[in-house]
Amino acid sequence: MDVINFFVRLLRDPRTAIAGWITTLGLGPTYAIIFLIIFIETGVVFMPFLPGDSLLFAAGYFAADPKYPITLPVLLPILGDQCNYFIGHFFGWRIVESGKVKSLTPERIAKTEGMINKWGPLAVFLGRFFPFIRTFMPFFAGITGMKWHRFAPFSVLGGLVWGSLFTLLGYFFGGI
Repeated sequence: MDVINFFVRLLRDPRTAIAGWITTLGLGPTYAIIFLIIFIETGVVFMPFLPGDSLLFAAGYFAADPKYPITLPVLLPILGDQCNYFIGHFFGWRIVESGKVKSLTPERIAKTEGMINKWGPLAVFLGRFFPFIRTFMPFFAGITGMKWHRFAPFSVLGGLVWGSLFTLLGYFFGGI
């Protein structure tokens, strides 16, 4: 039950949740929790509900205070995307064929494959900026056979832009 309450508080008010973590755990463990949640949102296929945008913004907000060092948490979303791509590449069809995930139907995968074939790497880059799509795009890129050397540069670029943008928005505008 504590885990559910943890996520409810986090989704309801990330800034207050993070302030509580800083108070009780300290800055280092708080950043570790933020980075871990962002990695899980992007790297684990079935966790799209985690608030990556809000956490990046809140991390930037706290980094605006001179006593907290600024960090740009862009490495873990990039690693998360790579992890998610390889989950789709190596295990995607087994997950679909198991039938345990009702939303992953062959029809939806075919439709997504058409979109990836049409838009290619641009879909990977732009998908980073939309909740839920951010979690599933790397998985679908892996399952539909997009080559990793085509996927990776746009995934890295999207992670750098997304992570930097939301952290810096929190840094400059969080106090407003």
